[in-house]
Amino acid sequence: MRMTEAGLALIKRFEGYRGEAYLCPAGVWTIGYGHTSVAGNPAVTRGAKMNREEAARVLAADVEIFADGVRAALTREVTAAQFSALVSFAYNVGIGGFRSSSVLKAVNAGDFDAVPRRLGLWVKGGGRVLPGLVKRRAAEAELFISGGPASLGAERWPEPIKGKPPRRSTTVIAAAIAAIAAVFSGGSGLAGGGRAVLVILGVAGLAAALWIIRERIMKSKEEGV
Repeated sequence: MRMTEAGLALIKRFEGYRGEAYLCPAGVWTIGYGHTSVAGNPAVTRGAKMNREEAARVLAADVEIFADGVRAALTREVTAAQFSALVSFAYNVGIGGFRSSSVLKAVNAGDFDAVPRRLGLWVKGGGRVLPGLVKRRAAEAELFISGGPASLGAERWPEPIKGKPPRRSTTVIAAAIAAIAAVFSGGSGLAGGGRAVLVILGVAGLAAALWIIRERIMKSKEEGV
């Protein structure tokens, strides 16, 4: 498995060329086509400069490092286009991020149809969705699809994540319980047994809130990155 020209062009397009060192959104000194000191030489410091020719050479060397990391993490055979899409993704999120991602899990499970959707989860920076990352993940998904079997053609990039119908949603049910508890807790004038009822309702409301939190965590793990 080797990086294709299309994959390399994708990385160049979205990383963009910068001839002088700059701080990326993560606060890391970066230069050329997304090169950082983490990838190896040359080290990137404030004021460093790099022309396009050197940047292209450095990118080629960096890509090989990430390609090796992707190869080592894969347990399934993939096409050159699929491999290139995964290398581009890893180049952007880091080998560590790639290894822990649901993208890799889907590939190694043979669930190639899920990969475009999984890529679509990695579009945030600083806690917010970044349009540039949305476009990049779309391009990587298209490249991945282009190298897959015919069955992949039916799944285009990316479809919204669908939730359960409200009547079947446990989070909605829990929210309803919490709401009922809140309504009845207004009867603070009750005495004796009434107070006991309020305590019970308060516990029910707390349980409902914890249920909601649990459901959201589980959903995040299922869909997550």
